[in-house]
Amino acid sequence: MINAAHIILYSTDADADRVFIRDVLGLAGVDAGGGWLIFKLPPAEIAVHPTDGPSKQEFYFMCEDIEKTLNELTAKGVEISAPISDQGWGKLASVKLPSGADLPIYQPLHPVAYDLES
Repeated sequence: MINAAHIILYSTDADADRVFIRDVLGLAGVDAGGGWLIFKLPPAEIAVHPTDGPSKQEFYFMCEDIEKTLNELTAKGVEISAPISDQGWGKLASVKLPSGADLPIYQPLHPVAYDLES
């Protein structure tokens, strides 16, 4: 059976983004060799949405209080690239990774699957 998920973020500055994830976001990880860091994620969930366009994948970090989370990140010098917007299903914002890529973060306003008991 499936026992985990592995998510890949492609980056134009992988080293800087790895440092950001480790030092700013505070995620623990392992060195898979040669500085290739693999990070432990918080609980996760997956959703499948219909689309009329091409299939794609998206990655979002989730938080319980987006205002507090963004305040904590800006205090660490993180740039907010998209301010909070209420999407109905959640409060969505984005921050800039050192590579310049946007990293979406949202506070869910929907039931979450990661609270389900195994």
